[in-house]
Formats: sequence, structure tokens, C-alpha cells
Amino acid sequence: MLLKRYWQLVIGIFVSAFFIYLALPGLHLPDVVEALQTANYWWLLPGVGVYLIGLWARTWRWQYILRPVQLVPVKTLFPMVCIGYFGNNVFPFRAGELLRSYVLKRRTAIAISTSLATVIIERITDGLVMLLFVFLALPFAPMPDFFRNAVILMTVLFLAATIVFMWMASQPQRVEQAYALVAGSLLRGRVRQKSDDLYHRFMLGLRSLSHPSDVIMIFFTSVIIWLLETVKYWFVMHAFEFSVSFLVLMLMNGLVNLATTLPAAPGYIGTFDTPGIKTLAAFGVDPSVAASYTFTLHAALWVPVTLLGGYYFWREHLRLSDIEAARQQAESAPAPQVEAPRPGEATDSSATSSKALL
Repeated sequence: MLLKRYWQLVIGIFVSAFFIYLALPGLHLPDVVEALQTANYWWLLPGVGVYLIGLWARTWRWQYILRPVQLVPVKTLFPMVCIGYFGNNVFPFRAGELLRSYVLKRRTAIAISTSLATVIIERITDGLVMLLFVFLALPFAPMPDFFRNAVILMTVLFLAATIVFMWMASQPQRVEQAYALVAGSLLRGRVRQKSDDLYHRFMLGLRSLSHPSDVIMIFFTSVIIWLLETVKYWFVMHAFEFSVSFLVLMLMNGLVNLATTLPAAPGYIGTFDTPGIKTLAAFGVDPSVAASYTFTLHAALWVPVTLLGGYYFWREHLRLSDIEAARQQAESAPAPQVEAPRPGEATDSSATSSKALL
């Protein structure tokens, strides 16, 4: 296990170094430094304020996804979301997801494996919104045809996956029968046990997609989250001597955050910066100015939430050893059993709060 994580870290560092290498051609370091020195950094203040509002909206969305398990107040979840960002920004292997789930278990008794299952929904909706941003900008973006076709294909696949997941969430008994038939025919022993574990966790994560109204609400909050982040891009842009449309910033936001899903060094070094620089350069922004803006934007996104998350990390009396403890608890916990929702079941009531607790 340690060897596997070591190689994950090596691969992440290699990917970051490769992206940084891609950004270097066309950059003139003295021009980058000059743009950084002449920037009006007062524009970062409203940008950070908008970002914190978006962070609260992200917490609201997580609360909504957790509703089939237990209704947890947003003010209780907010520090955990900040701790999650702190962990992802500072530690390798996206340890923040484990840390926020670990703290949630201490506060609510919701099992780590159960809260980790909700990450599936966050990743699906985030990816769908990012592709939507890119898709909206396609008619105005100077992109190669193969890239346009790839974005269209990915958008269709994400939409199709969302529809399939919604059907799976609404028909758990049929999915259970199909899975049992296939797994019983093909899998045996420990492989079957691991497969069953992944299946039950996955189905638990889909619980919040069991009703169309829930899907609409989760998607709506995701759009709000990423629009607010694009507003921060817009505020920070005013600190530098260039201007592009809000649609271009939506495109940049989409491409940057799709790239950060790749394995990288902590803090998304390289995978955030290079797509941002290349996107702005494609719309006529000087690469050196684009680089100074992107570096500043990256810092403005990284520093506030990392400091805030670090404070909550300290207030929760967490240590580095808690990351490994959380990982062991997640791996050793029995697979959660997902009950089929009954017609008219009120997912946000206290009657449902104990169904998926371990």
C-alpha cells in the first residue's frame, strides 16, 4: 500500500512538472515580474469575498447530498469543507476528502465510507458544469476541431452517465439483481468481496439522485458555485492590464478545473496554471501577463481557504496521523447496505437519518 501511494505521488509530481514545462515557451520572466509588481492587488479583496460565499454554497450542496443519510447543519459542515480544501492543498493523495469525512464521523457518527460515497455526486456535477462552461464558449473559442469534438463527446458522455445514475438510484432493486447476476457469474473470493464493497458504497452515493427534484437542486447549486468562482476570476482580472469577456473566463474556469482532476502535486501545481495561461493566450492576452494573472489567481484561490482550513484543522486537534487513521477506517469498514427508498419517503426528516449510519 505504501509503495502504491509512493508511485501516486511520483506520478503527480511528474504530471505537474510536465504541465509547467508546457507553460514555459513564450514566457518572458522580466515581463511576468513587471506585471506582478504593477498589479492592483486591492481587487483581490472582493474576489476573496465572493469565493468565500461560493465555499458556503459548496457546503450547502454537500448538506443536500448528505440528506438521505442525515441532515447536518451547514454551519457544522463548513469547517469540514475548509479542512478538506486544506488537506487537498497541502497533503498528497487528495487527503482532504479523508480528513473532512473523518471529522464528520467524529461529529455526527456518519461513517467515513458513507460520506466518501457522496464525493461521487460532487465529482459528477462539477464535471458536468465545467463541461457546460466549456461547451457554451465553444462557438467563440479559437480551438482545434479535435478539441471541440472531444468536448462535445465528453459532455454527451457526462449527461448520459448522469441519466444512467439517476435511473440506478431510482431502481436499486433491479440494479441489485443485475449486479448479483453478473458478479455471481464472473467474480469469486476476495475479488467478489471488494467488488461488493465498491458496489454498495457507489449505490449509497447515488441516494441523493433518487428524485429529479434533488438532481435539479444539486445541479443548480453546482452552477452557482462555479459562477461565483468565475466572478472571482473577473475581479482578479481587473488587477492586471488586460480584459476578456466573462464567457472567456468561464471557459478558462472549465478547462482549468477539468485539468486539476488529473493527478498532480499538492495544490494542483502546473495543472491549474498551464491551462489558464494557454486559454488567455489563445484570446490574444500576452502570455507573460496571462502567466502573472494566473499565478496570482492560483494564489488567491489557494491561500485564503488553506489558511482557514488550517485554522479549523488546528481547532479540531487533528494531526498527520489522523490521515492514516481515516484511511484505515475507510478501508476496514463493512460495506454499507442501501435500502430502496419507499414511495413518499421524506429524505430530509429524522426518520431517514439512521438508515445509512454505520
